[in-house]
Amino acid sequence: MTEAETRYPQMEKLALALVTSARWLRPYFQAYTVVVLTKLPLKSIFHKPETLGRLMKWAMELSEYDIQFEPRSALKGQAVADFIAELIPPPQSVGADLPRTVYVNGSSNEKGCGAGILLLAPGGERFQYALGFNFRTSNNEAEYEALLAGLRVARELGAVHIKVFSDSQLVVNQIKEEYQAKDSRMEKYLTKVRSHVAQFKTYEVNQVPRSENSNTDALAKLASTYETWLSYQSNKTDLARSVPVEILDNLSILEPDVMQVDTPVPSWIDPIVEFIKGTPLLDLKEQKKMAWKAAWFILRDGALYRRGFSLPLLKCVTPEEDLYIIREIHEGVCGNHSGARSLSAKVVRQGYYWPTVEQDAKQFVKTCDNCQRFTNIIHQPPELLTLILAPWPFAQWGVDIIGPLPLGKGQTKFAVVAMDYFTKWAEAEALSHITESRVTSFIWTNIVCRFRISNAIVTDKGKQFDNTKFEDFCKKLRISHLSSSPTHPKANGQVEAINKIIK
Repeated sequence: MTEAETRYPQMEKLALALVTSARWLRPYFQAYTVVVLTKLPLKSIFHKPETLGRLMKWAMELSEYDIQFEPRSALKGQAVADFIAELIPPPQSVGADLPRTVYVNGSSNEKGCGAGILLLAPGGERFQYALGFNFRTSNNEAEYEALLAGLRVARELGAVHIKVFSDSQLVVNQIKEEYQAKDSRMEKYLTKVRSHVAQFKTYEVNQVPRSENSNTDALAKLASTYETWLSYQSNKTDLARSVPVEILDNLSILEPDVMQVDTPVPSWIDPIVEFIKGTPLLDLKEQKKMAWKAAWFILRDGALYRRGFSLPLLKCVTPEEDLYIIREIHEGVCGNHSGARSLSAKVVRQGYYWPTVEQDAKQFVKTCDNCQRFTNIIHQPPELLTLILAPWPFAQWGVDIIGPLPLGKGQTKFAVVAMDYFTKWAEAEALSHITESRVTSFIWTNIVCRFRISNAIVTDKGKQFDNTKFEDFCKKLRISHLSSSPTHPKANGQVEAINKIIK
C-alpha cells in the first residue's frame, strides 16, 4: 500500500484488496465464478445505492465479474491470507538507507576450498551463506571469491550502501590501493571487485581481526570440508534448511566465450564499386566527379584494381588491411625498417594501393620504436638561427653581467657591460645588486639617452634579461631583444671579449 492507502478504513482496505486481485487476475475473474470468503459485510457495501466515493468506483469496476460473497466458516480458512498480510513489509522500511554489513572469509586447505558470507541488515536480520568450489584455489583467491559472492548477494538483496569486513590484509589493502597487485590473476580479481562495488552508491572495505570473523570462518570451513560435501550430496534438504550452499564450477574471473561477428565497415572503395556497377548518384556534380575518379579503376572478379601508366594493376585495399601490409613490408620477414618514401614505393611495387598510402607510411615510421631508437641524430637546429649583424653605428648592442668581483666602493661587486657591435664602443657601470630594474635603468641612461634607441639588444638567458618586465621595456621602445642560445655562447662573444679587458 501507498502512504495514502494505509490511512483507509478497514472496510475500504478489504475492498482495495479485492479490486487489486481482480486487476491482476482478470482472465480468471472473467472465466470463472469467484467466491470471496469474508466475515465483513462487503456484499452490502458494494450493492448499496447510496455508496459514494472510491467504493462506488470500485463497485462499478467489479460489476462485470461473477463474484459471490460467502461467510467464512472456520478460522483456519483465513490463516494463509493473514500470514501473507503480516509478512509483507512496508514499502519504505526503517533503515532502508542505512548501510548493510557484510562479513566475508575464504578457506583453502587440502580437503577443499570454500567461502563464507554473513550479511547483517539494520533491522537485525542475519543472512548466512556458504560457497563451495569445484576447483582448487589459493587462499587469496578464495578470499576474493568470497568478497565477490558477498557483493553479489548484497546487490541482489537490494543493498545500496554496504560495509564489507574481511580478515585478509592483502585483499583489503589492494582494494584500498595501498598494495599493488603484481600477479595477473590478482589484477583480474581486483578489476572484477571494482566493477562490482561501482554498482553501490557508497561502499567501505575494512580489515577485522580473525577472532571477530569467526562466523564466516566456520561457514568457509563447512563449505570446504570433504565430509560436508558428502552430507550435502546425500541429504541436501537438511543442509539447505540450515545454511544455503552454492557450488561454483568455474572461477569468477573467467569470462564466457563470446563470438564476435565482424560487420563490414564502409570504406573509400564502396562508392567507386557502386558507381562502376551502375548505381547512379543523385547529385549531377558529384556524378561527374565520380565518373572522372572511376576512370582510373577497374572491377575484376569482385575486386577493385587501379590502373597505372607504367605499372600493373594495383589491388585496392581497405583501411583494415593497409596497416597489416605496411607492417609486413616495414618490419616483416624481409623488412629492413626503410623510410617513409621507400616504404610507400615498396607498397606500390608489391601491387597494393589506397589513397593515403604516403601519409600512412610517414605516420607508421614515426611511431615505429626501433626506427626512432636507432635512427641517425639530426643536427639541424629546430628553428632558424638569428644572424648578429651591425648595419650602422649604435644599432645593435650586446649586454652582459660580470661578477661577483671583490667588494668596491658602495658595496659594488657586479658590473653590467654594454658594447656596440659596429664601433666596438663599450659602456660599463658598477652595481651592488643585479636586478631587472638596475639593468633596465642602465640601458635607459647609458644607451638610449646617450646614443638614441637601438635596433636590437643581444643578451644571454640570465634572469635579469629573461623576464616579463624587461621584455615589456623593449617592446615599448620597439627594440628587438635577441637571446643567445646556451649551447652557443659565442653568439655574444663581443661582450665576452670586452669583459676580459674590464676584468
